[in-house]
Amino acid sequence: MAFAIYVALVAFRFFVFNDNWQWDVVASYLFSQVVIDDLLHTIYLTVLTTVLGLVLGVLTTICRMSSLAVLRTFALLYIWAMRAMPPLVMLLVVFFFGALVPTIDIGIPFGPSFAHIPANDLISRFSAAIIGLAIYLGAYSAEILRTGVLALHAGQFEACKSLGLPPVLAYQKILGPQLIRVITPSLANEVITIFKSTSLVSVIGYAELLTTVQTIYARNFQTIPLLTVAVFWYLVLTSIAMFGQARLEKRYARGFTRRTIAHAKGSQ
Repeated sequence: MAFAIYVALVAFRFFVFNDNWQWDVVASYLFSQVVIDDLLHTIYLTVLTTVLGLVLGVLTTICRMSSLAVLRTFALLYIWAMRAMPPLVMLLVVFFFGALVPTIDIGIPFGPSFAHIPANDLISRFSAAIIGLAIYLGAYSAEILRTGVLALHAGQFEACKSLGLPPVLAYQKILGPQLIRVITPSLANEVITIFKSTSLVSVIGYAELLTTVQTIYARNFQTIPLLTVAVFWYLVLTSIAMFGQARLEKRYARGFTRRTIAHAKGSQ
């Protein structure tokens, strides 16, 4: 107890009585138009990346659990490559894809092409940011989804099959709610990680929250106050995501008994 009070007093002194934080500068930039605009860019980028990444994750999971060896192989190679590649490298590879393939040909492989599109016309800073992060999220979300499916009892699948339910309806009515309950914590962590990883898109010149903050403190040299502004908004949006995660877990945990560690020990 005494140690906790000591730590609280040290933290209070560090944040309140340390003039180097320059809280007046933080307050002046916290709700400035330029910061809010690029905060919205960050949110927009996160939402689009999450949607595209989850769609890619679902498709990869289907391939990963397919009875066809070629689909399983493609999915496994994709997951293996993304696990080995840092997201920053993935962003750079997508952004400079035009150097590898200057023209994207639409047609028959090793045959005639019906259309030719310059790669640089398709891959802008914004699209490169979305594609790069979505490819990264797709691999990790695929493994989370596959783990959730494997966590479902085999009897659930047999019951759905015996009732004559098609796979889509079975997942919608019976298997899906159970799957969401299992994968929500891990999947929410990945989404939050992607939200924080949007700061990496500054290397390809896309303006988001951190890029704007860096541009401002490069002019006025108020590094710590401007970084504090960025951290504040990251904390706010992460807290909102965690609140949504908690509500989702509560929604799909109805009917399941939760046991705490203390309760488990008491029952022994």
